[in-house]
Amino acid sequence: MEHSAKQIYTLAQSVTANEGKKTQSVQIAGNGTEMIGNESLLNRAQRKTISRAMLLSLIDVAKEKGATERTKSYWNAYYCCTKLIQHNNRLHANYCKTRYCTICNAIRKADKINKYYPVLKNWENPYFVTLTLKTVKANALRNRIYEVKKAFKTINNKFKKRYQRGKGMKIIGIKSLECNFNPKDKTYNPHYHLIVPNRQTAILLKQEWKKQWNRNGQFHCSNKAQHFREVESLERDLIETIKYGTKVFTEPDPNNKKRIKKDMKIYTRAMDNINAAFKGKRIFDRFGFNLPQQEEKEANVRSVENYKLWEFAPDATDWINTDTGECLTGYNMPIDLKYLLSECIDIDKE
Repeated sequence: MEHSAKQIYTLAQSVTANEGKKTQSVQIAGNGTEMIGNESLLNRAQRKTISRAMLLSLIDVAKEKGATERTKSYWNAYYCCTKLIQHNNRLHANYCKTRYCTICNAIRKADKINKYYPVLKNWENPYFVTLTLKTVKANALRNRIYEVKKAFKTINNKFKKRYQRGKGMKIIGIKSLECNFNPKDKTYNPHYHLIVPNRQTAILLKQEWKKQWNRNGQFHCSNKAQHFREVESLERDLIETIKYGTKVFTEPDPNNKKRIKKDMKIYTRAMDNINAAFKGKRIFDRFGFNLPQQEEKEANVRSVENYKLWEFAPDATDWINTDTGECLTGYNMPIDLKYLLSECIDIDKE
């Protein structure tokens, strides 16, 4: 990631009109984000830059489909964290909390890791598991996601009842539903990533998954497509497991072993199909155990008068001080990312 020292935005005259006009108070909530020495703000600027380009394309696709509700949700994500309020060297913002926002997803992922890591680190020999199926076309995706969730619920209930009767082991773990898109075949692959406490649970889940899908002469999943391995880095595998839907960047040909970064694309029509299919579905969840009780944090809403306002201008890649034109993070978009966002967003019809 490229960045430089704080700079003055070249279009400062467009953002200095508010100088001397901030006499009213504003409301802020929570503790905010530390400004001084916070390298994560650079990552946040990059996520915001990616989100804006991606969401404008998603909005066009949703409008074309007549998906009014989804269009509104995309706009909500587009404006997420556009304005930041600085008070006592901390930044405050309103968050959209949608699955389509890369900033909110990053915050949500960090929160989940902080909650689950203390529990999972006590598991003696955890395993990372992938359960998958044959791919489907877009028109069958929502039904396939329903079937996938139903199949896992059936497996979980089966072992829960056996355990309650004293006739089997209790299965526990965390799971996340993800969906990949194959641009070459125009197919979708909803699948589960899981972390379970031991090898025995991993083996049982793989066996039961195959039983659920390969019945009555129907063979929806192969043995070699189901994977499990011992967890080597719990934090890395938690990051891999705790996802929210689909990848932003996708290889045009997933089977091409010689693919390079500049070949990646954002397939927004496929992404919109996945978003529509996931609507109302819980993607990440635990099973067989509860988290320790955690104290609820108060919102701590208050009014402040001594503040600075930063705004993410449409033609910028950073938040700009509305009084001075100063850039918040100094983030400059790398050339390869600029190319991806300007030349590699694909909205072609399937």
